[in-house]
Amino acid sequence: MSARDAMTPEERHRERMQRKKELVDRKIARATIDRGVLVVNTGNGKGKSSSGFGMLARSLGHGFRCGVVQFIKGSFSTGEEAFFRRFEGDGLDYHVMGEGFTWETQDKARDVAAAQAAWQVAAAMLADERYDFVLLDELNIALVKQYVALEQVLEAVAARPPRQHVVITGRGAPDALVAVADTVTEMRVVKHAFEAGIKAQQGIEL
Repeated sequence: MSARDAMTPEERHRERMQRKKELVDRKIARATIDRGVLVVNTGNGKGKSSSGFGMLARSLGHGFRCGVVQFIKGSFSTGEEAFFRRFEGDGLDYHVMGEGFTWETQDKARDVAAAQAAWQVAAAMLADERYDFVLLDELNIALVKQYVALEQVLEAVAARPPRQHVVITGRGAPDALVAVADTVTEMRVVKHAFEAGIKAQQGIEL
């Protein structure tokens, strides 16, 4: 019988955790770069904006100056807007600048104008070193529909202040944006209540 076979389950668990700790510690030791990151949340699954607002909550908790620009959304109130509006003037600038989902507005010129206005606000935040964290919610949709020029976005995020964190959400993130991002998460649908005829619920979708 080997020495390991003679170990108790608790001893084997402790040995596995020690090896894992050594591996994690080595990775942490190698991560020495300290700068702002670009995060992209995309995919057809639920949770892209929710993740972005979770990071917004963390940033506010750390006392960061934060900015939010919501593209597309705007025709109905959401729980996150109702909650985070409480922090306006106390470290947060919050702008809901969409006209609602495009299948509701059915007016392309209006949608383009709203997206362009939202991008002007977003671009100003990206150029302002006072902002530690910027959330551009549903910007990917505006990029996919070419309401906002991808080249403008790539230039703005590349030229932003070095320590500024940026989170961009929305399905269909362009490949060029994914390529320059530091962290990319693709949400995948497994099941969704809406497909079973359950309407959008406050606290879950709204």
